[in-house]
Amino acid sequence: MGIQNTSSDFVRLSDSDLRSLAMGLESGRISVPCSALQIRRLISGPFVDDVVSGINRLAEESFNGNQVAACLNMISMDRLGNSGGLKPQIDLVTSGPEAPGLTNRDTAVVVRELFTHAMKSVVVVGYAIYQGQMVFQALAKRMDEIPDLDVEFFLNIARPDRDTTQSEIIVSRFVERFKTTQWPKSGRLPKVHYDPRSVADDSRIRSSLHAKCVIVDNAHVFISSANFTEAGQQRNIEVGLHLNSSHLATKTSLHFRKMLEAGLFKRAL
Repeated sequence: MGIQNTSSDFVRLSDSDLRSLAMGLESGRISVPCSALQIRRLISGPFVDDVVSGINRLAEESFNGNQVAACLNMISMDRLGNSGGLKPQIDLVTSGPEAPGLTNRDTAVVVRELFTHAMKSVVVVGYAIYQGQMVFQALAKRMDEIPDLDVEFFLNIARPDRDTTQSEIIVSRFVERFKTTQWPKSGRLPKVHYDPRSVADDSRIRSSLHAKCVIVDNAHVFISSANFTEAGQQRNIEVGLHLNSSHLATKTSLHFRKMLEAGLFKRAL
């Protein structure tokens, strides 16, 4: 058995799965040798047993976690080289039941990984938040770990039909609910912005911020139909795309930044 043969255990993995495994090994979340339970925390689908087999065979050759991670990164680099550097790094990300015979990334896993590995900046854009203390736990922890991590939320604040409450009061109540029920009870809070039209008194100009995306370090962007709720992240049938593209991540972030600079968003928190 040679090390070259061992690489066949990994070749059917997506680029994103390879990166997730490499980061898991480098951070110590995956031990060497490893178990199927450890691997399923980072990837899903029919290749878990192959990955366990491949990593453990490398362990038998006295590879440590960083060395196995280096092998996985070499496979990724080899793919990029064979494509002339033009292959888009795009993954299909889904919530809900798995389609038989297909392996897609899981929404909750992708969001958690993006938050966990953020280094400089995180932009979260969302329509609905429910059970946010669970959804944003990894992000709050990362903000504690990296005090300079810049985190901004662009969120929808809804005015119920026929509600005549002053808009300032609606926003104040939203902020209080966000701080007390939707954000983990530790660490600093993110900056939160909203579209003032969503709480406008005049129903003719009222609108919703319906976009759902996460942008990390101006290098990764995840755009999805999934709300930041337990159901949207895990149970509902949702579809999204995770792109490792500094061009698209920067452009998406800039879209909201320019709207904020133009006064189309207001600071709530």
